[in-house]
Amino acid sequence: MGLGVGIFLIALGAILAFAINVSTGGVVDLHTVGWILIVVGVLGIALSMVFWSSWGGPGYFTRRRITQVGGPAGPTQDTIDEGRI
Repeated sequence: MGLGVGIFLIALGAILAFAINVSTGGVVDLHTVGWILIVVGVLGIALSMVFWSSWGGPGYFTRRRITQVGGPAGPTQDTIDEGRI
């Protein structure tokens, strides 16, 4: 679940919890379903942010080395090593 789905679930849950005043005959309580969707949306957003790799910044798992090609006055070459540092 990503951020978009989490925001959608929060919005849908808020509509069910606060904006709808319908009696379903005691079969389903729409206010409770709305609160459940809000909680699931918040947890989804929180987990998405925890497992999102950009928390460490864009260069968290990469290292960039600049090497000289052809001596100190020659052109440079960027090398990107991917993986854990």
